[in-house]
This record gives sequence, C-alpha cells and structure tokens, in this order.
Amino acid sequence: MLSSEPHIPAVHALHLAEVAARYGVTSSQLFSAVGLREADLSEPEERLSVEVVTQLIERARMLTGEPAIGILLGLQMRISAHGYLGFAAMVASTIGEALEIAVRYAPTRTNALALRLVSEGEQAALVIDEVASFGTARDAVLFALMEGIRQIGQALTGRRLAGGWAEVTFPEPAYFAKFAAVADAPRVRFACAENRLLFPREVLDVPLKLADPAAFKLAHEQCEQALAAIRDASRLSTKVRSLLMRKGGTAHSLERVADTLHLSSRTLKRHLALEGTTFKQLHDEARRDVALRLIDSDLSLDVVAERLGYSDLANFTRAFRRWTGKTPGAVRRERKPT
Repeated sequence: MLSSEPHIPAVHALHLAEVAARYGVTSSQLFSAVGLREADLSEPEERLSVEVVTQLIERARMLTGEPAIGILLGLQMRISAHGYLGFAAMVASTIGEALEIAVRYAPTRTNALALRLVSEGEQAALVIDEVASFGTARDAVLFALMEGIRQIGQALTGRRLAGGWAEVTFPEPAYFAKFAAVADAPRVRFACAENRLLFPREVLDVPLKLADPAAFKLAHEQCEQALAAIRDASRLSTKVRSLLMRKGGTAHSLERVADTLHLSSRTLKRHLALEGTTFKQLHDEARRDVALRLIDSDLSLDVVAERLGYSDLANFTRAFRRWTGKTPGAVRRERKPT
C-alpha cells in the first residue's frame, strides 16, 4: 500500500483475530472474505486500508455476535505492537514524555488518525482526530485506541490511573451499558465535540517503571528515522522502489508499475526524471539489493538468478559484477562464516 492512502498497521488484524478466537472464530474465517493471508499480516511494514479495517471489524462482529469487539480489542492492547514508537514510550521518564512521543511519531504507525496533547490549567487531554472515516466501525476503532492507551498507561506506571474520563463524538451504542457497570470501567461521555482522553494534569508527571535514558535516546533516534522515511515516501521514486522491492526485485515492466500507481508510463518517466532518476535505475537498484540479501541464503546461485528474472547464471553474474565489482560466488565465500 502506498503511504498516502489512509491505513493502520496490519498487525492489529492479528490482535482482532485473537479476540475473535475466544468465540470460536478461526483466522481463516475472519480473513479469507477480505482477501487477507495471516502470514502477511505480521510483516512490520504491512498496512491495511481503512476500507479493509472496516470490513474486518464488521465481519468480526458478525461472526462472534459481539458488537463490543472494539472494547475487547483495546483491553488486550500491548505496547510491543507499536514497534520503536512503543519502545520509546515504554522507556520514557514520565507519562507526559511518553504521550509527547506518541503524538510526534503517530504518523509512523497510521495516517488515518492523529493525536494532540493539550493542557489547560489543572486538566490535560489527549485528543484523537479522525483523519479518515471508518464508517460503521468508527466506534470500535476509537474504543480500541482509547482503551488500549489506558491499559498501556496503567501497565507502564504499575498503577491504576484514576480521575480520568473519555469523550467521544458518536452517540452511545446499545452495547456499552454492560461495560459501564464493570469495575474499573472508564467514564465515557458521548456525542461530544471531540474524541478526547481527559485526566488531571499531574498525571503527566507520573514516572514510568521502565524509564531508561540511554534506551530512550536510541529509540527516539529510530523513531526520527522512521518519520523521515514517511516524509520521503511522498516522492514518486520512493514509491516505485517500494513496489519493486515488494516483488522481490524481479522483472517488472514500467507499464505495470505505472498502472499500479494510476499513471501513464510517460507521466511516470517524466516525474522520475524530475527526481533525478529513471525506472531502469530504480529497477536495477532493487535487484541489486535483493541479490545481496539472497546471497546470504542457502539458495543456489542458479535459483537466485532465476528469482531475480535473469535467463541464466551468466547474465546474473555480469550484472552482479557491475553492481559490486565481484562475482556472486566471491561475495558468498567472503560472507560465509569461518
């Protein structure tokens, strides 16, 4: 998926499947109807469109018979699901610092929702802006996010964070009443102007159990790199390179890539020229990068050549020597552990 399309991390679909499994629903039953494969969803960079997310949530509701699937999803939210962003928040010094990290680097996880941290007097709020429309799944998505944040906050501090409440912009669903009576259930106000998690400002100063300045610095740097990559993804050459790498660097015609990007071949070539590159150069770089990765595998060099779209090993060897100045066999021998 191209980064400009509204999306969320695909790994959350696996979390939804875990909830559905409690009702006897298999992953195959949940995913097959929307054309997903469980094996693909665990890839760190895989994303799901808002349309697919909506379909998944509605299918989960139908198969399980549980309309409150979003709340259940939030209850099992784990900070490890959020990559370097989650790690940076985990080792931050305080709740406030963790929330600042979440706000700044939320775009590395999704562009369908955005976060803002505001503070007025003795009250603070984490505002959730809906950038994309989740349609009928809107309540589930927002409940999952809000309850997930609450669960993560309590896990990181090792204490129940009292005195807070939530506000959402949609009307109260019929299913919410049974959760409102549960112990430790958050207070929720419906049909409000914004989606917000509100809490006493002093909560921002609550220390985290796993605070680690050195680890925080490293995680922060990784988050900055990820954010820079997101910004760079707006370049057409980056999108072309991503498509080529996703297909393993195998032969892909200019026409097919242009069609995937909803462009004419002529327009694609013109825009790539403006960015100082060509389709041939990007295609060559993709095959080079994949080749260097496959050299470290147990695949024979003939198979590596075939996977990269070369008619025989000799043609692959000539290309590889042009890229690296060495033959594939020589590089493999150099990298082989002694």
